[in-house]
Amino acid sequence: MTASHLPSFTPSASSGRFEAATGAKVLVCDDEELIRWSLAEELGGRGYEAIAVGTLAEARQAVTRHDPELMILDIRLPDGSGKELLAEFRAADPDVPIVMITGHGNVQTAVEVTRMGATAYHPKPFDLEEMMLTVERALQDASRSRELRVLRDRSSAQGYEEIVGDSPAMHRVFELLRRLEDADAPTVLILGESGTGKDLVARAIHRRSRRAAEPFLEIDCTGLSDELIQSELFGHERGAFTDAKNRKLGLFEVASRGTIFLDEVGELSLGTQSKLLRALENRRFKRVGGTVDVELKARIIAATNRDLAKEVEEGRFRKDLFYRLNVIPVEVPPLRDRTGDVPMLVHHFVKRLARDLGRDLDGIDDSAVERLDAYEWPGNVRELRNVLERAVILARGSRLTPSDLPAEVGSASGGERPNVGGRFQLPEGGIDLAALERDLVLQALERGNGNQSEAARLLGIGRFALRYRMEKMGLLKRGGKRSDRQAD
Repeated sequence: MTASHLPSFTPSASSGRFEAATGAKVLVCDDEELIRWSLAEELGGRGYEAIAVGTLAEARQAVTRHDPELMILDIRLPDGSGKELLAEFRAADPDVPIVMITGHGNVQTAVEVTRMGATAYHPKPFDLEEMMLTVERALQDASRSRELRVLRDRSSAQGYEEIVGDSPAMHRVFELLRRLEDADAPTVLILGESGTGKDLVARAIHRRSRRAAEPFLEIDCTGLSDELIQSELFGHERGAFTDAKNRKLGLFEVASRGTIFLDEVGELSLGTQSKLLRALENRRFKRVGGTVDVELKARIIAATNRDLAKEVEEGRFRKDLFYRLNVIPVEVPPLRDRTGDVPMLVHHFVKRLARDLGRDLDGIDDSAVERLDAYEWPGNVRELRNVLERAVILARGSRLTPSDLPAEVGSASGGERPNVGGRFQLPEGGIDLAALERDLVLQALERGNGNQSEAARLLGIGRFALRYRMEKMGLLKRGGKRSDRQAD
């Protein structure tokens, strides 16, 4: 063996720089004894189990006998080409990482073996530190791929990660999320009403991605000042503002290659939107008060319950930021559009809440489930969970019954609330249903002197259901007040 083919060998088993996949078997196939010994020693020192061989025949036997989790193969061997092994092993198991090495390679060789399925390629002489980094990263990637596959296999028709649902609307969401698993999209926008579970979708995207081992950091953009939210996102230098006594790293820096979840991104001011856009466009940012560029490595998942397209039209949200965030939109449907999902969610929540709250419950009666299924749930899944949490805590017996439910939910089916006017007679010429509904809501608010709880009682619906209708009709401002009169 010529000196030029010797790897740069500096023992570093005690350095602790890499975290070895303890006991992982690595096959080393090279006809040069010193290279085999160097790699085996370094791998062994880092906690791996190295199997060193020098021919194609020995490699085939070793694979059959030891089932290695990673292979390092030389291209030129006494009894043939390592490319033969690459083709054979890749066909037998497409997931095992294979690193190719050669002392006679060039760019064309690297391209060829990569196309054949090699995980990485190192020309001789190679640096052992770089080789060990390749080994570790390849094993980590393979492990994550296996985990994702197991998670996919465990996914049933009734859910995805912690998201429960079997309706057509949710199946469309699940299908999009599965397609995102193999795509490392730099930005994702989650759209949906309050309480639909946008945070669960964000976490599911992170856990099923290549970034799963990295941090997941979230920030609620609601009600934060520009100074505070920019400090939280970008960090700040000492002296950047009055209370900045020390340098602080922001989420964009701390997350590294992980995921940052911007909840209610529609609440950001135009000034902060501008800075966020520049960071996303350039994948670089400056700390507040700083002059040095910092690389943005994290993926950004943003969520909002606002209609951002409408916000753009009205000048409250930057069009260019909307386009940047809206590359991969995920729309989470409201609970009223998830046909058949309420009973499934009810049983799921009752079981989990009873366990978490230490309550000995046998479940929930079908009659109570029917009442819950008949309710409109303007607060979506969050409201359903809150109602069930209250019911589980205050349950009188061993099973939940309609009497354990709040009044507005318990009477949702209308069985206990007669229609005073009898059956409504539809006029021959028909009616404007939207106008009638608006008129009834206004009458109830007027009779209740603007008190929403009283108006909801008069209409036989819950307060949340009333507020949903008021918002849909334009009777609520953003602050929650009636646009034409003061409401509680």
